[in-house]
Amino acid sequence: MSDPAPRHVRLLIIGSGPAGYTAAVYGARAMLQPVLIQGMQPGGQLTITSDIENWPGDTAVGGPALMQRMEDHAREMGTEIVTDIVTKLDLQQRPFTAECDSGARWTAEAVILATGAQARWLGLPSEERFQGFGVSACATCDGFFYRGREVIVVGGGNTAVEEALFLTNFATKVTLVHRRDSLRAERIMQDRLFKNPRIEVVWNHEIDEVLGSDTPLGVTGARLRSTVDGSLRELKADGVFIAIGHSPASELVKGQLPLRDGGYVQVEPGTTRTAIPGVFAAGDLTDDVYRQAVTSAGMGCMAALDAEQWLASQGEAQAGPDAPSMAEIVAG
Repeated sequence: MSDPAPRHVRLLIIGSGPAGYTAAVYGARAMLQPVLIQGMQPGGQLTITSDIENWPGDTAVGGPALMQRMEDHAREMGTEIVTDIVTKLDLQQRPFTAECDSGARWTAEAVILATGAQARWLGLPSEERFQGFGVSACATCDGFFYRGREVIVVGGGNTAVEEALFLTNFATKVTLVHRRDSLRAERIMQDRLFKNPRIEVVWNHEIDEVLGSDTPLGVTGARLRSTVDGSLRELKADGVFIAIGHSPASELVKGQLPLRDGGYVQVEPGTTRTAIPGVFAAGDLTDDVYRQAVTSAGMGCMAALDAEQWLASQGEAQAGPDAPSMAEIVAG
């Protein structure tokens, strides 16, 4: 049986977090008839975040609920949303070609990459069990919930130190657990950490297990294992923040697009344009600084506008009396 013929689209969006769904809304409003392929985790990282209190317009909203609203919005605007996983992407010539796990193939005049990034986890079953219920990988997202409580931060680099310092704005005590006897963070960051009276460092230890309760589901502490002699000890805490880095999902474009340190896709400053004309990148795939839902959504908007403008320059954007101008799109 021969392979199915590829289906051609004007704009293909790969990824379904805030960046992907926002790009889909703006792309649809620009009459680009976008197709969005959701990927392995429809909705992205926010689907494992129980409560969000920093999304504009919502005092509090569940992560899965917010992502469902974004998906519904994109569909309502006219985006075709496909539940599939892109396994191969060829950006060497236009039209660009994507192959999916289902066997489906797509060609596209323009592509927006919004595959996001995943926090690196320790890989413990207890860690996974309490994700969203006391275990987090984002202090700026969840720190507010630990006002007046004690928390643990795991890691030894800049991210871990920054998270620990940030959490002192809320927590009464922050314990930094590091598996070595020295930190990798920049010296100025270390100085701030050591001078902060709310922070204690536990050297030469790693998390053996996250401890918690079932009713209600929540973290009560962690069991630590010495990396020197293997001895165990328990540490009381209301939350555990894993800060050992993030891994951007850039495997599809490795060797095709320039990547920055850590594997983040490089874009032209102030835009979402990559080194290949017609290919745009947005959200956590490109962002190793902010990593917030609202900034990802903003970049998704930028990517759609950049794509619309680029397609128009190629004479391939939707023409006609119903097509909005760039000014109308930006005005919203």
